[in-house]
Amino acid sequence: MDAQFPSSQVSENTSQTHKNITNLVYLLQAVAVFTAFPFFIAVIINYVKKSDVEGSLAESHFRWQIRTFWFSLLWGIIGGILAYVVIGFGILFINYIWVIYRIVKGWLRLNDDKAMYTD
Repeated sequence: MDAQFPSSQVSENTSQTHKNITNLVYLLQAVAVFTAFPFFIAVIINYVKKSDVEGSLAESHFRWQIRTFWFSLLWGIIGGILAYVVIGFGILFINYIWVIYRIVKGWLRLNDDKAMYTD
């Protein structure tokens, strides 16, 4: 720890850094609603920075973001395969709305400094 900064200021700076990274991931996920590529960048950031955010507010958001990615990928693949029998289009549409919901809910809770999975 730097001698020039009180521990509370260092902790505050670290907390703000975690929040900034989490905001970046939500932004990338939001852009991914229009083009999927940023979704992959977002989940890579989640996994690379996951150990850095342990024990912080951002930890629960990272878990939320990672699960959003993997479940949307799973349902996207299932919907894509089943699109040949029409029902897949419904699955893809529901998946699309669900991803938007997860991004909005997570981002709003982060903005309010609330963890995920607490309510």
